[in-house]
Amino acid sequence: MLGARVHLKGWQQAAVVFGSAFGALLDPRRADLIAALGETTGKPAFERVLQRMKNSAEGRVSHAWYMPQNTFGAAYAQFMGSRNFSPDDRPPVRFMDTDELAYVATRAREVHDFWHVLFGLPTNLIGETALKVIEFEQMFLPMCMLSVVGGSARFNEKQRALFFQHYFPWATKAGLRCTDLMSVYYEKHFHEDLEEVRRNWGILPCPDPKKSNI
Repeated sequence: MLGARVHLKGWQQAAVVFGSAFGALLDPRRADLIAALGETTGKPAFERVLQRMKNSAEGRVSHAWYMPQNTFGAAYAQFMGSRNFSPDDRPPVRFMDTDELAYVATRAREVHDFWHVLFGLPTNLIGETALKVIEFEQMFLPMCMLSVVGGSARFNEKQRALFFQHYFPWATKAGLRCTDLMSVYYEKHFHEDLEEVRRNWGILPCPDPKKSNI
């Protein structure tokens, strides 16, 4: 997912930032705009993540289908297959200055689906907005917080109450509690039991809002 590199001048970068931010607020489903916003505002954050990944000891869906039912790989394959998702569907990285930063930005998009599985979040507006809270705590990307603001602005009254009473407090706690999830080599853990993986990485799955009093 490394696209043709685009080098922007200062005014051009500002234009991309404001244009993509405005467009993403109007339509949070525009993955291309969210990706552009993340790249143009996230260089310092991606540089910090890159250093963490270099310091880590660990640093595709196809074989995940053949994993036993209780494994992380099987859960990931089911998540992707039931939604007709592919790891290659996400927009290519275009606005990073170096290959290393482009890799970090690409990896940040790839692990998004792993995190959906690990935290047990749906792919609806509330689930995506809650995951952006965790992503912000893991990477400190400005785009993530902007997505939370934009997503919550589109909630109806009932959804907004549910998000801020249930999902937001949980996501804040979950994002701080878990390990550095950007430095994990997820594909090496496909064969492991999903619940064991969650315990090892300090993952706090999202409780059922009907059964929880967060």
